[in-house]
Amino acid sequence: MKNKIRVLRAEHRWTQADLAEKLNVSRNSVNAIENGKYDPSLPLAFRIARLFGKQVEDIFQDEE
Repeated sequence: MKNKIRVLRAEHRWTQADLAEKLNVSRNSVNAIENGKYDPSLPLAFRIARLFGKQVEDIFQDEE
């Protein structure tokens, strides 16, 4: 699944560690999600969207 987390995180000037702390996950999890190696659970996807003030669909796109 493609996502815009790296771009959004950079716009907020947050490190992966900063974002991980805000989401209560590990930095490795943030890295894996950003790089498309791991798809977040639905609850985590909603937490990410809320944190950035976006809709889930604005952040995550299905790879066709």
